[in-house]
Amino acid sequence: MWVFNVAQQHKLLLVWTRRLQKSASIPKPHHVSASLLSSEDSSFTPTAKRRRKAFDPSKPEKYERSVQTKAWKKEIPVIHRSSQRNWEEGRVSSELRRLSLDDFPEEKEKEKERMREQKSSLDRRDGQKSSLDRRDGQKSSLDRRDGQKSSLDRRDGQKSSLDRRDGQKSSLDRRDGQNYEVVFGIAPCILALTQGRRKAHKLFVKDSETSHRTSVLQVCEAAHRRGVQVQRVTKRDLDKMSPGGVHQGVCLKASPLSYLTETKDLAPSKGHAPLWLVLERVQDPMNLGAILRSAYFLGVDRVASSLRHSCPLTPVVSKASSGVMEVLEVYGYEKLEDMLQVKLAQGWQVVGTVGAAAEEAGPPVTQCSDFQMTKPTVLLMGGEGEGLSQQLLSLCQTLLTIPPGRELSLGVESLNVSVATGILLHALLSSRSSHR
Repeated sequence: MWVFNVAQQHKLLLVWTRRLQKSASIPKPHHVSASLLSSEDSSFTPTAKRRRKAFDPSKPEKYERSVQTKAWKKEIPVIHRSSQRNWEEGRVSSELRRLSLDDFPEEKEKEKERMREQKSSLDRRDGQKSSLDRRDGQKSSLDRRDGQKSSLDRRDGQKSSLDRRDGQKSSLDRRDGQNYEVVFGIAPCILALTQGRRKAHKLFVKDSETSHRTSVLQVCEAAHRRGVQVQRVTKRDLDKMSPGGVHQGVCLKASPLSYLTETKDLAPSKGHAPLWLVLERVQDPMNLGAILRSAYFLGVDRVASSLRHSCPLTPVVSKASSGVMEVLEVYGYEKLEDMLQVKLAQGWQVVGTVGAAAEEAGPPVTQCSDFQMTKPTVLLMGGEGEGLSQQLLSLCQTLLTIPPGRELSLGVESLNVSVATGILLHALLSSRSSHR
């Protein structure tokens, strides 16, 4: 009975495997199971040792080749032969391992356990790698968020810088708006440029055939003489500069005018008694402009107004006066009563006005056509609707009225303040001329 241990079984398997690989008739090597090595198999017959062939004198070269081959094999180093054998054994070790595991369940289980451990180790490595990848992804996402945040911060900084610039620009615009206003119309613009009471900044002219008119060319020439820049713009731009006004194709950006304050009395007029026109609470700019135009035309020596509850000297007033506001000096007083008392003390006469149907118990009422102006006079004109205040009426020496030419219907028994001022001024100045 044949009994083999594990080492002998491996050795026999190695021999059988080599022989099966050298066989040309078999396309693929057969797997030899451990059952072929069992000692109980009666068909197993050990291979007999091959006998050496006798020397044949007729073939000496064959014998010489075999002797040379043996000699060459003996000359191979021992280390080379051992390494070659180890490589050949290692080449089939995996095959033998699989063959041996079929008959040894414990080794098979150990091999499976080892494979599971390797797989679990690889899985853990993959899990760690995926965790690191996720961390890298989160980090890159955070980096992107930080980049976006820093970009937004930069944008916010730029926006705040722009806002500060816009605030500074708007502040400058407000300053410019406070220092400049737009005068519109041919006469106001040319008088504002020629009189020199305003600081002119820029002249805007409509870019069309209108700019070739003689009046517009005169305005442009006056601007060139003052060294003022002339800019051509559209009609829409001029309409925005003068909302609701008739600009006639020209607008002038210049410093505003204001009421003058009296520092000293004027020298007495030579040859005729002076006439001052004093306005109380005239609020309509069109009325104020018309009054200034009439006063300048008729020859009034001074125009004064109350500062409280009165219309300021605006471009609309200048346009309504056809530019007279640029020429005529208009004085403003905080308290007209104080100025009138001074004039009364100086020997001036103070003349007020009332409606035709008014019945006053105080000073006498005289028609304007019957009044004779013989000394310096102050004519008081009240504002729209209410007329003169009681404080000023109490200082008047005479009240003038304009007689109507017919029976008046209810509601139209009075004149516009600008029209009434023109009639009264003409009557007073006519009577002054007759008494020279």
